[in-house]
Amino acid sequence: MIEMSEVYKTYPNGVLAINGLDIMINQGEFVYVVGPSGAGKSTFIKMMYREEKPSSGKIIINGVDLSKLKENKVPMLRRSIGVVFQDFKLLPKLTVFENVAFALEVIGESQKSIKKRVLDVLDLVQLKHKARFFPNELSGGEQQRVSIARSIVNNPAVMIADEPTGNLDPDTSWEIMHLFEEINNRGTTIVMATHNKEIVNTLKKRVIAVEDGKIVRDEARGEYGLYD
Repeated sequence: MIEMSEVYKTYPNGVLAINGLDIMINQGEFVYVVGPSGAGKSTFIKMMYREEKPSSGKIIINGVDLSKLKENKVPMLRRSIGVVFQDFKLLPKLTVFENVAFALEVIGESQKSIKKRVLDVLDLVQLKHKARFFPNELSGGEQQRVSIARSIVNNPAVMIADEPTGNLDPDTSWEIMHLFEEINNRGTTIVMATHNKEIVNTLKKRVIAVEDGKIVRDEARGEYGLYD
């Protein structure tokens, strides 16, 4: 499903962000990526959807070698990967329905198919009743639910989440995490970078700890560890 082999990433300023990663994540797994600030977590996450390219090494997702992927093929890759961000990244002038539908419109889905699939995922995230609302009319938790709906409307095999509860209060964070669990139970692989120690220690999943660009710990039902 997701395989990294001897992956290195050095930025133009000379910073070595990723230092020889080797990892395998199987279909249907739920994985937390943890570690101190500056450890390389964000680079690790961004390389999975080709926001960043490795300096060397191999990254294979769903059978596609990202290191050999041409730039014009990157949008196609991203249709098979759902991405959820800390700051939601919703389009402010579009309604909830339109924000989610946009992901289907760009690939030429029929209006009939778009309507059904958008309403189905909004029902899943419990926001069907706010389909006509705009992002600024929603709470932070509701905006994140829209972001999640948008990320899964294409039925991706993989969902990548970068600090998805970082801007949310504790109660809302738990609601979002239970939603992620439900999505994972449907077969979607989830890789989540997080600083939320309580969530990691309570909802026991595989934990990959990154420090100085290296994997220092990989546990099937791990804990967060001693990070700020």
